[in-house]
Amino acid sequence: MELIVAPESITSSAVRALNYLAVDELNRRYGGDQTGDEEPLADYDVPAGFYLVARDASGHLAGGVAVRSLAHLSSGLCEIKRLWVRPDLRRQKVAARLLLAAEDLARRRGYREIFLETGWAQPEAIALYENEGWTRVEEGPAGAAHYPDSHRFVKPL
Repeated sequence: MELIVAPESITSSAVRALNYLAVDELNRRYGGDQTGDEEPLADYDVPAGFYLVARDASGHLAGGVAVRSLAHLSSGLCEIKRLWVRPDLRRQKVAARLLLAAEDLARRRGYREIFLETGWAQPEAIALYENEGWTRVEEGPAGAAHYPDSHRFVKPL
């Protein structure tokens, strides 16, 4: 499958749409009622963060992933957020390609370690992170937001 993955501005309609789609799926899986505005997109703005958008060969959205700095916790640490892939494109390695692209860009921007967490209702995500060489940890970085019963992972860059 042809896939184009590139950073986009947090003000783009693609980034806004992907953020709302990711939140909508989390609400359906966990029974929440978030709107998507609780975590400001500004957290993913350059230079400290970025948002990658994946598009298929026809230019339609395929998925996206955000990265934000956790520099307030320790130098060189960032966090993956909002990894989401269009349901009809799942199991086609789109998520893995987004994840690798995020790791690569984070490394090029000087980050040395990357953190993420996912919930119990996302077994596909847990399997993806384990298959892509992420290490499960009991605790995330002190001061980072944590959800009850989440699965936490880190990876050196």
